[in-house]
Amino acid sequence: MSGEPQVPKIDREEIEEIQRKKIKIENKNSKEEKTLFEKIWFILWKDNSFKGWIISLIFLLIVIRGIFFPILSLATGTTIPLVIVESCSMYHSGNLFSDFDSWWTAHEEKYTEKNITKNEFLNFHFKNGLNKGDILFVTAVKPEDVKFGDILIFDSGAGTPIIHRVIKITNENGIYTFSTQGDNNNGQLGVEKSINEDRVVGKPRANILPYVGWIKLIFFEGGKPESERGLCNEN
Repeated sequence: MSGEPQVPKIDREEIEEIQRKKIKIENKNSKEEKTLFEKIWFILWKDNSFKGWIISLIFLLIVIRGIFFPILSLATGTTIPLVIVESCSMYHSGNLFSDFDSWWTAHEEKYTEKNITKNEFLNFHFKNGLNKGDILFVTAVKPEDVKFGDILIFDSGAGTPIIHRVIKITNENGIYTFSTQGDNNNGQLGVEKSINEDRVVGKPRANILPYVGWIKLIFFEGGKPESERGLCNEN
C-alpha cells in the first residue's frame, strides 16, 4: 500500500449539486443587484415625494457639476462655457425686441465720441444687447480672432467676470490689449480700459436661454446694492 495520502473521490451527483448551489448564489446576487438598481431608479425618476425630489435634484447637480461641465469646458476651451448675465450693463430697452433705431438715438453721442457709426454697430454681434438673467454659450477665443464690436468675457480681478463690448483693439509686437464698454453704461470702468489678452476668458456665441438665469440670480439679489437689484432699466 502506498504511503501517499488518498484523495477522496467526488461523484457526479456531488459535482452537479455544487454547480446548482453556485448558480443559485449567482442568481440571488443578480436579483439583489437588480432590486437595488430598481430602487435607485425609482427614487431618482419616479418617486414624487419631497424626499424623492430632493435626491433627484442633488443627483442632477452632481452630474452637471462633476460630469457635464468638465466635458463642456474641455470641448469649448474655456472654464465657463455657460455664463449668466448678472448685471444690466449690456441692457437695451426691449432686449430681444429692442427698437435699435430708438436705442441708437439715445446712445449715439457716446459712440460718436469713439468714432463708432450706426452702420458699424448694426453689424456687431448681439447688436440688441443682453439682459440680466440671460444664459450665454461661451467658447475660448484667440486674441487675434477678437474683432471690433465683439462681446468679451474677461477677468475683472474682483471674482465675477465682466461681459462687455470691445470698442478698441491694440496690437503691439503681437501682444493684444482690448478696451471695452457696456452698451448700457455711460462710461468705461477702470478695469476695462486696458485688458491684457491673458485676462480674456471667452467670447459669447449665443444667447441660448434668455431670462432663465433668474432662477439662480433671485437667490442673490438681496445681497446686492439696492441700485443693482431687480429688472433692468435703460440709462
